[in-house]
Amino acid sequence: MIIVYGINEHLNPIKSNLSQVIHGCMQSILGMPEDKRAHRFVPMDKEDFYYPGGRSEAYTVIEINMMEGREKETQKALIKSLFTEIERQLGISPVDIEITIKEQPAHCWGFRGITGDEAKLNYNINV
Repeated sequence: MIIVYGINEHLNPIKSNLSQVIHGCMQSILGMPEDKRAHRFVPMDKEDFYYPGGRSEAYTVIEINMMEGREKETQKALIKSLFTEIERQLGISPVDIEITIKEQPAHCWGFRGITGDEAKLNYNINV
């Protein structure tokens, strides 16, 4: 699951395109299937969204929650791909993007009435 935070006026107009870019990176780097898109957008009022100095109002936070198993280099490749593609396709500078990957063991995930370690996934998490 991916959660994206940003200021209303900047995030709302690009949500669909940003979802496309994020999922494209997830597919090319992690091998995620087309139908495994779980994105949540949290547009915020400017007065509720504090961000570090040196950033613009386009500052966007992307939290990626995933099951454990991806190699360190794979995760780094995903982060770098996101920086590159978001800038190339949406014009948001990497200085205005913050990405965090949060990993949890498969047994900590629950979906379709089972836990992640019981699921028969149609993609590999050990990449």
